[in-house]
Amino acid sequence: MSLSNAVKLVDFAFENGEQGDILVQKAPAASIETLAQALINIFNSSSKIKVIGIRHGEKMHETLLTEEEMFKADDLGDYYRIKSDSRGLNYDKYFSEGDVDNNMFNNMNSNKAENSDKYNSNSTNILPVGEVEKILKQIPEVKSLM
Repeated sequence: MSLSNAVKLVDFAFENGEQGDILVQKAPAASIETLAQALINIFNSSSKIKVIGIRHGEKMHETLLTEEEMFKADDLGDYYRIKSDSRGLNYDKYFSEGDVDNNMFNNMNSNKAENSDKYNSNSTNILPVGEVEKILKQIPEVKSLM
């Protein structure tokens, strides 16, 4: 995420979010290998990429929203919003009286994300090296070194 995209996300959060909401920008992804190759290409480097494999406990993909979060996420175009869970922790009403009206399945609305699959760096558009190069060349810090 570039600095300008981060600022846009903060502006969007101020305009469309409420206290406690989580906002996630929909964005394409790239692997570290693709990023490294793009930088090698941009700077005409003779560096070689050495793949060392995955380490114990290392994740292959970044999870941006879990299946549970996607289920209750509002799809706001370029962003997902997960509203803060402001329910109290008094569970007595569920044991003694029941509270069917508070069931999240009864409170779904039409702007929810279309599916409940998780949103991660492997389930979004994955950029090839050429596209990563185009994005990197727009970043002022990279431009200044070219």
